[in-house]
Amino acid sequence: MDEFHQGSCLCGAVRYEVSGQLKAVSHCHCSKCRKAHGAAFATYASVPRSDISIASSVDALKRYQSSAGVTRQFCSSCGTSLFWSDSNGAFADWISIAVGTLDTPFNPPKQKHVCVSSKASWFEIEDRWPQEG
Repeated sequence: MDEFHQGSCLCGAVRYEVSGQLKAVSHCHCSKCRKAHGAAFATYASVPRSDISIASSVDALKRYQSSAGVTRQFCSSCGTSLFWSDSNGAFADWISIAVGTLDTPFNPPKQKHVCVSSKASWFEIEDRWPQEG
């Protein structure tokens, strides 16, 4: 089933389009995602890189390698965290999108919490989604 989504950063300098189904919706509780988002966790959905296109100038989109093989992309104007990718392993051709940056409705049928062993001490997970790590 093909989907179409649009998203953007807070200031609108970076706009993107997704022409495929968003998959693997995860709420990541690792310390790097918490710091990158300034929140208890970061929520991502993934697509093959070929399904996403930058609809605005890519000049505002900057990269940061947060660990070996892991690249985070953000808007250099407003700081919005937009994308996450891992060049290692089986998912090197995929990119994860920060779900909070979507401008179109998205209601994922399933989700999961990951890296819960390093979750923020002040946050309790109280939903029905599975928890890993």
